[in-house]
Parts: sequence; C-alpha cells; structure tokens
Amino acid sequence: MNGYHTVRGHLPMSPKQHRGEVTADLLLDAALRVYAASGEQGFTVSAITKESGVSLGSLYHHFGSLDGLFAALAQRWLSRLLGDMVTALQGSRTARTGIRAVVRAYLAFVREHRDAALLLHSPMADRSAMAQGKELRDAQEARLSPFAVWMTTHIESGEVAPLPPALIESLVLGPVVAVARRWLSGIDDVDLDEAARVLPDRIWRSVSAEPR
Repeated sequence: MNGYHTVRGHLPMSPKQHRGEVTADLLLDAALRVYAASGEQGFTVSAITKESGVSLGSLYHHFGSLDGLFAALAQRWLSRLLGDMVTALQGSRTARTGIRAVVRAYLAFVREHRDAALLLHSPMADRSAMAQGKELRDAQEARLSPFAVWMTTHIESGEVAPLPPALIESLVLGPVVAVARRWLSGIDDVDLDEAARVLPDRIWRSVSAEPR
C-alpha cells in the first residue's frame, strides 16, 4: 500500500488521514457507550475522552464541540437507519409490500441497535435536529431519494394516494416512530413483533389510493 490506505473506493488516504479517521471513530464509538450508560446528563467531554482514551484537543479538532460530536454521532446512525430502510425496498415490487418492508426494517433497527435508537429518539437528538434542521433534512432527503422515487412511481401507478411526499412520510413513519419511542422508554405494553405484524396494514390503509 506504500503507506497509504484505500477506503470505500475513494482516493487513497495518507497515514495521517487514516489516523484521523481512526481517532474520530474512537470518539464516536465511545460517545455512544457513554450516552447509553449515562444518558444526556452523563454525556460530557470528560466522560467521552476518558472512555475513548483520546485527548480533549483531538475531540475539538475533529468535531469542534460536544454538540458537534453529538450531531456527528446522530448523523452516523441516522444514515445507517435510512440505509436499512432503503435497502428493504429493493426486493419490494408493490407499494404495500414496500411499506411493510420499511416498517419492519425500522423496528428491526430499533431492536438490534437499541443504544443508537435510544440516542436517535432522544430529546437531545430532537434539539440537535431543530438547531441543524436544514442540514439534517438535506442529508435525509439524499438518503431517502430512492424511497421518494419508488413512492412516486406507485403514486403514478394509482396504488398510493396522490399526497405531498412529506405527508406520506409522516403517515408511514409517524406511527413507527411513536412505537419505537414507547418501547425505548421501557414501557412494557409495546411488543415490537406485534407492531411489525399489525402496523404495516394499518399504515397502508392511510396511504393507499381509493379504489377506482
């Protein structure tokens, strides 16, 4: 490799760039562990540098601030969640099966990555999203563009009601997010397996086109 590293098909990185990426990953991984263990109150610079073994200067160099680190952490896991949802659509030929796949992918992510899901559905994440709404929205739209194209195709075919994309997104994801928040809060009256069975058909009724 001649002292250089190639990542994800991009141009080779220098050893210094590679070390910087490794350091950033250490901080992000440690930040999630700290949040999972201590919540928002324990999410401090000192706790994260202690957990990661990375210096305070490196944290500020890579992320600018504690808020910057949190935003990067949330964006990392949000991108993964959105990626799982888009991937779930790939094997779906109808709008109804696509919605079922998206709902189940979301709930599977919540179950499999509980710590990350807890962070993504937290008040801290909500505040960060409000503060950086446009940037996060642009990132979400970039990742969800295959979903938007897929849904537009089914609107044009007459399967899905001709509603604005934002309303369709709210109708599809709103109930799923509500269930996820309730389950993550520790309330024991929500079963994710049952939700994965029941929600898709209920959601489908809200977005399907009226019979012609």
